[in-house]
Amino acid sequence: MVGGGNSAGQAAVHLAQYASSVTMLVRGGGLAATMSKYLITEITNNPAITVRVRTEIVDGGGSGDLETLTVVDHISGRATTIPATALFVLIGAQPHTDWLAGTVARDPQGYLLTGELAAATDAAPAWPLERSPMLLETSVPGVFAAGDVRSRSVKRVAAAVGEGAITIRLIHAYLAGEYV
Repeated sequence: MVGGGNSAGQAAVHLAQYASSVTMLVRGGGLAATMSKYLITEITNNPAITVRVRTEIVDGGGSGDLETLTVVDHISGRATTIPATALFVLIGAQPHTDWLAGTVARDPQGYLLTGELAAATDAAPAWPLERSPMLLETSVPGVFAAGDVRSRSVKRVAAAVGEGAITIRLIHAYLAGEYV
């Protein structure tokens, strides 16, 4: 389990009911700043859960399935390969779209506006075409966004994958001049 917030903690507690062990890899120095006290207590009191702080994944390996993860301990600087049969990443979301400011319309949190939202904003240059933006098209014609970076997205992997598939279809339509 990668993450140190409430979602990661809740998932670790849940998974520990079924797995023989759950390892939480936390980039920060602890859980107190990012997790509820009751959840920290639950994790601390659960012998199936191990918390490794100041740790990040740098590699993974296996033959057809995940078998190992290589993690770096930022205290010692050492990389270690550990056994793993599953990986869950619950690290929160920050869109990192500052580089698009003034070019592509974003919401106040920095997520990209798409579809009708992209045409109805004052945050970027006005929509330049007579047609409305396509479903996942940003405020820049021909530039699309899918997944977590999109404003009002579901923030789930399956939804992001679906949006990615839809985006491919929309890009083909855009390039063919078929404005869906």
